[in-house]
This record gives sequence, C-alpha cells and structure tokens, in this order.
Amino acid sequence: MGDSQTWAAVPGAAQRARSVLAAAWSCAVTAEGGREEFVGAHTVDESGRVHLRPPEDSTLSASVICAPRGELPAVLEFADVAPVPVRRRIRARLWLTGRFAGEGEHLVFRPLRVVLREPSGAVVVDAEEFAAAAPDPLVLAEARLLTHLADAHPDAVERLSRLVGPDSLHGAVCVRPLAVDRHGLTLRIERVRTYGDLRLPFHAPADDVAQLTERVHVLLAQASAASCPRALQRQRADGDR
Repeated sequence: MGDSQTWAAVPGAAQRARSVLAAAWSCAVTAEGGREEFVGAHTVDESGRVHLRPPEDSTLSASVICAPRGELPAVLEFADVAPVPVRRRIRARLWLTGRFAGEGEHLVFRPLRVVLREPSGAVVVDAEEFAAAAPDPLVLAEARLLTHLADAHPDAVERLSRLVGPDSLHGAVCVRPLAVDRHGLTLRIERVRTYGDLRLPFHAPADDVAQLTERVHVLLAQASAASCPRALQRQRADGDR
C-alpha cells in the first residue's frame, strides 16, 4: 500500500491548525490576567481571523475599548475533540497569540503567533502560512462521518483494522475510527491499559464526501484481499485475466 504513495499522506501543519479552528465550537480567551470560555460565539474568516461576539455580561468588550489604541493582547485556545468516544479524546490543541480590536458589534482577533500541539509534539506554525491555508475540505463533515462509521458500520472498521498488521493489533479489545481528512483515516486501537493510533492513507486525496466514500471502499477492498489466503488471491487474479 505504501509503495504507491507519491504524495504527502498527512496534511501540513498550517492546514491542520486551520482545520482545528474551523471545527471548534468553543474557545477560551486569556487577556489581562483573566480567562473566559465562549461557546458558539465565534466565526472565522478566510484569512484565519477570529470574529467573536461576547455575551453582554462579558468584560472582554470593555477591556478592548479601554486598551491602548483599542487593541488588546490576548491568547485564544481551541481544542480538537474526537467525535467518537475514546480515551483521551482531545486530539490536538491550538493556541493563537495576537490582538483583539473592535469592529462594529464584534471583536476581531488577528493571530500573530500560532502553536499547534498534537500527540507527536508541539509545532509553531508560520503566521503567513496559517493565514493563507484552507481547512481540510472534510472537516465540517468529519464528526458525522466518523460517528456513522462507528455506530452503523462496526464490521467495516473491523475489516479496516486488518490493514495494520497482526502485531499492531496485539492485545486490542476495541478498534474505533479516530479521525479522517482528505489524505487518510486514523484508527484508535484500544487495549486494556494502553492504546495506539494507526493511519491508513488513501491512494489519492479526497475533496468531498463522495470521493471519501470511494477511498474508503478501496481500503475495504484491500483489507478483504489481505485477509484472503494467498492461493485464493492468485486464483482470483488468474480469473480476472
């Protein structure tokens, strides 16, 4: 499966950061020594600026108005939470350091520093690359897709796990779909005391749900072939000629 991969099978850090931002429903704001949590109060524009509409009882708006030059330094934190129940559901955290300014009834936050922390470690994302990047095209559909796969097609998840090899499945008690993007599907292998994540790259990027469905069907076909005895695989190959 890996021999045919001639393109990057993992999205870049800037796109991963923008995907976390696009999917997040809440954000935590730290400014002037205080911290507030806002749920469903922000949107994101194409350049990655965050537009926040605080509730009336929030002190953030007043802090921005009273700040020198009307710009308030702040840190925004977003969490990327797996839609399927697994241990340690937070897949990534994103911190944006920058400044708030008032714009009509909204506060507009311009990121100046971007830090993305994933299980593999933290990375500083170039602010210009972050502004120019687009979120993954599947990010807004990911939660629905993964929960449907886990709840309605556990047999398919089990078949997909055959692609990771018997050593990786040693001691596994459950396999769950953890994440999906245009480049691949990640499975969470749950064991009694530990867990591991394994990524199944697609043969080509998927730009929409229809293409994603085709990519998953290809993986399922590969899984079925991998579980067949070799003699039967040769017999099928001979019959296709």
